[in-house]
Amino acid sequence: MIAGLIATARAGAGPGAWIAFAGCLLSVFMQMIDVTIVNTALPEITADLDASSAQQLLIVSGYSLAFACTLLPAARLGARLGRRRMFLIAVFAFTAASVWCGTADSATELVVARVVQGVAGAGMAAQTIAILTILFSRELHTHVFALYGATSGFAGLLGPILGGTLVTADIAGLGWHSIFLMNLPLGIVAFAIAWRFLRLEVAPQRAPMDYTGVVLCATTLFVLLYALSEIHLHGLRPVPCLLVVVALATGAITLRHEQRATRRDTGPLLRLDLFADRGFAVGSILITGFFGLFTAFVFAISITLQDVLEFSALRTGIAMTPFAFGAGAGALLSPLLVKRWGPRALGGGLVLYAGCVLMGVAYINITGGEVNMLLCAAPVFLCGFGAGLFAVPLQPIMLSGLDDDQMAEASGLLPTIEQIGNGVGLALLATVFFRSHTLGGSTVMLTAIAVVALVLAAVAWALPAPATPDRSDPASAPAVN
Repeated sequence: MIAGLIATARAGAGPGAWIAFAGCLLSVFMQMIDVTIVNTALPEITADLDASSAQQLLIVSGYSLAFACTLLPAARLGARLGRRRMFLIAVFAFTAASVWCGTADSATELVVARVVQGVAGAGMAAQTIAILTILFSRELHTHVFALYGATSGFAGLLGPILGGTLVTADIAGLGWHSIFLMNLPLGIVAFAIAWRFLRLEVAPQRAPMDYTGVVLCATTLFVLLYALSEIHLHGLRPVPCLLVVVALATGAITLRHEQRATRRDTGPLLRLDLFADRGFAVGSILITGFFGLFTAFVFAISITLQDVLEFSALRTGIAMTPFAFGAGAGALLSPLLVKRWGPRALGGGLVLYAGCVLMGVAYINITGGEVNMLLCAAPVFLCGFGAGLFAVPLQPIMLSGLDDDQMAEASGLLPTIEQIGNGVGLALLATVFFRSHTLGGSTVMLTAIAVVALVLAAVAWALPAPATPDRSDPASAPAVN
């Protein structure tokens, strides 16, 4: 992959584009790590701020709710105001909101700051795919989107590990505050890079804003994800189940409205024609399933290691480090494997992942929960390798059949699909299968995750072969930087 990047970079983009790309990846890292980093620090936050159970829920889910509900409007606003301007505003706002989170002295203040942080994070995320489409020629898209996907996935995995490490280390006596304040230097660097090197020679669009679509989409996503969070925490109670039905009804109304807006060409918020592309349609199913699967996996591993096997947060992080290295190795080798075997490589990655999960389930049941971390390092590494091999090439493959305008529209839609997958997967798998924080509960949950992974592996065979750029097409010409 590295050799491919060096070879194609000479013809595809100037050094300024790659430096700007680094700034975008830094923003992706910040926004994704803040989805999960709070989980392991929540007990300390609760004790320090005397947070109620409702406030604990909002500290964790307020960010994700605001993030998901703002993505589509933020993407359209970026097209109207300019991607660079919107990105810079969002990076500044995210950094400021992170400092606010890190200095909050009450649970209510932290909840509000997390919501603001989520809105700003969506402002960054909704521009990224469109920016990469503008910065790089078609022949580089496979590589840049693979790096984008690898950064996003790695940050989501690293969140709980880093959160536990920072809280345990208690650097300068900051405790849980450090998980938010670490974004200050990262945000400053990302903003400085984007200000200096991010140059997009694309005029802002003057398409009308679909305000009705904004309200309908935001309402649907908020009600759905809030209900799923309640189901995850408290089980299948009547009120959240009713809210899911309400969300499905408003979702149907939203789709009908967007279909009308598409027919009338009045600037629909949601471009349903994207799903006419087979790669995008199948990829959307896979992304929804995998993000739900992976979120549930991180949750199950955290509960299993810390609550069932009584690992410390730091030891949990050490135990999962081989997984992170394996995911990185899978990411690096995925372009070569996909080039050789096509979408079958993605299915193979999920089969490997599922097999290692089942192996881990058998191991902890045979040993009664006694874990030899050295003995487990290789299977954990291979489990991460399979996840990286599947997740990283998926986005480039599902986007390869879209033109540049469609990819700009996908900039907000793709992360929205990921957030829906997070909410649905965690709520369903945790509620249906994880009935108790015991070895038996962990066994059932992890087995269910492996089964879902095998189903997704079969679906991956329906992906079309990755589209290759037509070098005679002006769209595949190097981007001006």
